[in-house]
Amino acid sequence: MENQTRVTEFVLLGFPLSPRTPLLFLGLFFLFYTLTILGNGLILGLICLDSRLHTPIYFFLSHLALVDISYASNNVPKMLANLLSKKKAISFGPCITQTFWYMAFAHTECLVLVMMSYDRHMAICHPLQYSAIMSWTVCIVLAIVSWACGSLLALVHVVLMLRLPFCGPHQISHFFCEILSVLKLACADTRLNQVVIFAACVFILAGVYITRVDDYNITKWYYLMGPSWYIQSITD
Repeated sequence: MENQTRVTEFVLLGFPLSPRTPLLFLGLFFLFYTLTILGNGLILGLICLDSRLHTPIYFFLSHLALVDISYASNNVPKMLANLLSKKKAISFGPCITQTFWYMAFAHTECLVLVMMSYDRHMAICHPLQYSAIMSWTVCIVLAIVSWACGSLLALVHVVLMLRLPFCGPHQISHFFCEILSVLKLACADTRLNQVVIFAACVFILAGVYITRVDDYNITKWYYLMGPSWYIQSITD
């Protein structure tokens, strides 16, 4: 292991394209990227300018739009540059940084969806106390927790990745530094990394799934039993 040369840069193989197709894909992906930025930017602008949208659900929606812009901006520009370049290289440091941010934004997006589900849960189950429960202080705290937990989970993945030696090969079968593709290039056992990735995915996705299904069941119950339950709760 000591005689092996450590990798200082990776090559992003991206899509296997013929010489004539990169410009076509460049135009398509640039169009999609532009629409993503403009669409989410429009959402942010409308929420900021319209006082009627200054509610908890739109507050979380603005964070979701910000995450989408950040996620796309972290990955797409380098992919577009590689479509025009013959040398599709990325240094080790920028690659790890790109991995960290894309993991952080992905985790944060899922957690923001959980917070939005929690907001709808409170609005449906506790309509009379909703304004007191979902105060602006609570909303800000929930948003900070989402961003902090997403960044912390990404930091755990990156720290575990940095302990690994990368000594070749240096070709990543992806258009950005996707974590599993990078781990395949490590010259050591990556089972711990894979277990942590799996545990984080189960934790995040299970939270999203449970809250969404719970909201669906509560909404269904509310529309079936809601009127009589609501009248009884008022009379009591």
